[in-house]
Parts: sequence; C-alpha cells; structure tokens
Amino acid sequence: MLSRRLDWHQSTNRLSLLLAEKRAAGIAIFDLTESNPTRAALPYPSGMLAPLADPRALAYDPDPRGLLSARSAVSNYYRSLGVEIPEGRILLTASTSEAYSFLFKLLANPGDEILSPRPSYPLFEFLAGLSSVTIRQYPLRYDGSWHIDFSALQQLITPRTRAIVLVNPNNPTGSFLKRDELDQLEALALQHNLAIISDEVFCDYGLSPSDHRVTTLAGDRCALTFSMSGLSKVVGLPQLKLGWIVASGPRYAEALEALELVADTYLSVATPVQVALSSLLESGAAIRQAIAERTAANLEHLGAILAGSAGNVLNVEGGWYGVIQVPRTRTEEEWVLDLLRDCDVQVQPGFYFDFETEAYLVVSLLTPPAIFAEGLRRLRAFL
Repeated sequence: MLSRRLDWHQSTNRLSLLLAEKRAAGIAIFDLTESNPTRAALPYPSGMLAPLADPRALAYDPDPRGLLSARSAVSNYYRSLGVEIPEGRILLTASTSEAYSFLFKLLANPGDEILSPRPSYPLFEFLAGLSSVTIRQYPLRYDGSWHIDFSALQQLITPRTRAIVLVNPNNPTGSFLKRDELDQLEALALQHNLAIISDEVFCDYGLSPSDHRVTTLAGDRCALTFSMSGLSKVVGLPQLKLGWIVASGPRYAEALEALELVADTYLSVATPVQVALSSLLESGAAIRQAIAERTAANLEHLGAILAGSAGNVLNVEGGWYGVIQVPRTRTEEEWVLDLLRDCDVQVQPGFYFDFETEAYLVVSLLTPPAIFAEGLRRLRAFL
C-alpha cells in the first residue's frame, strides 16, 4: 500500500540499544558525537533571536526565490568570503536537504543517477530515493591527505548520470577541494554535460590556512554549478530552517527559472526567518568564531592525547569532525560497542559514513571541551 520509496530498513541497531540501556540506568555517557551546536554549550549572543519578532514578519507576500532583502543578506555573506554574488543568482530553501531535493527534481528524471562522494554524510541515498533517482558513490582516497579518485569517478559516469555532488569541506573527513581538483571536476562535467552540486555548509570552518583549497564554488564557473549552504552551520541555528542555492555557470538563468517553479510549488521558507536573516548572519559571526575556536582546540587535544597510541588521527582541514584510524583487531561495530560498554564513551563507526575499509572511529570536534578531553583519555586507555 505504501510507496517503495519508503522501504527503508528501520530496525534498532545494537549501539542504540546499548546506549538506551546505559541512559535508563542513569550512567553518565561521555558523548563524543555531539554535532548539534545548540546542545554544545556554546556562547550564543543574548538577543540573537530577537529579530524574529520584527513586525514585517506579520505580512505574507511570498516570493518563490525568497524575499529580496533575505537574498541580499546572503549576497552580503558571500561578499565577506570575497565573492560577489548578485541577488538574482540566489534561491532560498527551508534547508540544504530541501535544496538537494529541489536540485534532484531539476536535474534528473526518475531512474537517472547522481554521483556522490564516499565517505560522506549518510543522507544522499534517502534524499535521492524520495526523488526516484539513484545515488552512485565515487571514492575519496587518503594518502596523508584526502583527494578525489578521478579515475574511479569517470568510470561511474553513464548516459543516465546527471550531476556530481561535492561536499566541501567533506563531512566527516574535513577535506577541502583543491584548485587542481576543481579544474579536473569542471572539465569532466563539461565533457559529459553534468551539473556540479557543491554542499558548502562547513566552508566557514577551515582549521588551517592553505592557498591550494577552494572555499566556495559560488561565482563564475565553467560548468553549471549549484552551491549550497544555510543557517544550520553558518550561524549554528539548525532549528531556524533556512538554506540557499547559488546558481553559476552556463544556463544558470534557465536553471533558476525552473527552480523557481519547484520552489513556488512548496513556498516552504518562513517569512520571520527571512526578515531576520540579515541580523542573524551579522550576529552569527560571534558564534562562528566560538565554533572555530572550539573545533581548533579540540583538534589539538585529539592529536595530543592520542599521540603515541594505537590510534592514528587522520589529517583534517576543516569542518566539525575528527577521524581516528584504529587497529583492525576488532570490527568497527565491536570498537564502538566495547567503548560504550566498558568505558561509557560514545563514538561513531566509520561505516556510518560509508568508509570503504575498517577500522575508523569518528568524533565530533564540537563536543564541550571537558567531555571531549575525558572521553579521549578513556579512549586512549582502552587503546
């Protein structure tokens, strides 16, 4: 009776069961997976949400691309990144997840294919399935730093391929796209008439300077490109539900006209958050700074506490996560279950993010420092 698009495996896994058991027993858990900034004890500015009470929010005069004032605020945000983006190239969405959904509808017919990176955040298959398109994964390789395997990527392209998804910086590897990789990616997209979808929600959180990385693909591009971001990461407020798409490259105007039809069908972006957007982005600079300081300090602690242990911290360039390679003396599932059972420490296994091989553990650099340090000390002792 229900659509096959919703035929998802939903049984509770062993980690969730053990975690629920521990919490029911009142045991304190050193949770190294916290990635929700609103639960990470960050110093949000007082009155940050006051602009949501602006009287202009009482009027409903929807624009499917988003209110001009809100798109102007997004344009100003990109100007702070050193990129000039006219308001006419911006379309607002309720989230980056909705942006993916809009773009899949724009670019692909049912049964068409979208290429996405592996490892990465485990969301694309679900979003694609709801749009009746198929995800095929291209690998990222690690040799001291992460890079796209272009040979493998090219072999995945078929006549039904419509777009290449890029997460920049990647979640959870924290790797930025490099300038030479961008050249190869655009050449490949032009050769096969593909669009590029660049998810840039973590682009404000570089952990070290580099002249070789690409911060954003928004701007003048050789191939049709859609850059995405939103308030969830830019100002650490995922509950406000506002994201955006910036269109660039050949036929971007045609693409935006079609996207406007999709957006007009839903009109999902709330007026109050659009009216408040300029103030939110301005006051959000303080929380971005706090997050940047937290993640940098925790990354330093991660390397220091695990130095000389059996845990190898992989190079990370940005974002909110750290990846630890551990001995293959047990499976990743056994690693996370044993750490939780014996040490009351919660981490994520690499297979949550589709790492191709074992064994990797993923920790959030957003974790409050005291919890992070104690959890790592327990992890070190376990190792």
